[in-house]
Amino acid sequence: MSQHVDSPRSIAVIGAGFHATTNILPSCVRAGLAIDAIATRDARRSADALQRFGSTGRAFGSAEALLAEAGVASVVVVAQPRDQAALALLAIRAGKNVFVDKPLGWTADEARRISDEADARGVTLMVGFMKRYAPAYEQLQELVANGELGRLRSFHLAFGCDSTPFCADAEEFIKLAAIHVIDLVRWLFGEVVDVTVASNGSGNHVALAILLRFESGVVGTLDLSGLPGYSSESEHLRVSGDEGYAIVEDLVSLTVHRTAPDDQPSWKHLTERTTVFTPAESAMSGTDRDLYLRGFVGEMAHFADAVETGTPPRSSGRDNVLTMALCDRIVQNPHTGD
Repeated sequence: MSQHVDSPRSIAVIGAGFHATTNILPSCVRAGLAIDAIATRDARRSADALQRFGSTGRAFGSAEALLAEAGVASVVVVAQPRDQAALALLAIRAGKNVFVDKPLGWTADEARRISDEADARGVTLMVGFMKRYAPAYEQLQELVANGELGRLRSFHLAFGCDSTPFCADAEEFIKLAAIHVIDLVRWLFGEVVDVTVASNGSGNHVALAILLRFESGVVGTLDLSGLPGYSSESEHLRVSGDEGYAIVEDLVSLTVHRTAPDDQPSWKHLTERTTVFTPAESAMSGTDRDLYLRGFVGEMAHFADAVETGTPPRSSGRDNVLTMALCDRIVQNPHTGD
């Protein structure tokens, strides 16, 4: 193994499929992590992936062989959804810190068992909800936490993608695609006390309107579409408060509008403020811009920080249980599959 293998800033990776090689592995490099080993079902494929990302680490032909290496401290699991829970458990039981892509567990009960195992072993367990690390949403969350919009009242989030090639029904759409925005609203607004669902989908064509009421009093709607018409993914979030509103569009812009104080009619003075935050546009960014703005680089850096400092990650395995419980409530609503 390379000299960095026992460093908190080094990782071993299980999986080298499309998502791993397109998003996770390049984000590890951008986050300054050393990729010291990769395991797939074919050691030659693992070696090719290592070479592609500039690593001189070791290639393994199985997850079990990689996890048997005493020098491996932290493991990133990016496999097929049906395999991830079992692989995460293998890594946890081997005493490794684990980052695993969503979903971790197909139900809240399965997610809880995995989280309990990580707690019992004393290892870090983080789930890849990258939207929590997207700069636009991080900035929005700071605005919300600081009360800059006043008392929060409501939100509307519209998300659409063509999930028909990889989701057979509404449950798979919720737990493989829409789970990211479901987790996002939990992070922004807290825990949900009431769920109402209406559906106009069938089979793998999913169209859901979901009304959520939170413990905080915030109410909001999720407009979720898994349809061929969304070959270009679309995501828009509007948050409304007593003193302003904020809009995030496709993770590339944040618009914040603040109203005037009650004693200053806005039509008498220039008191209304609208600020638009966007990233710089540059040919020099290449494909890196997308990795940063979608939160992939941020989540990998956060995992390394959590391991290094021994602090719970923002999207911990324990917190994932609550996201999976909300997904279960939506799926189990009698109208979800209508």
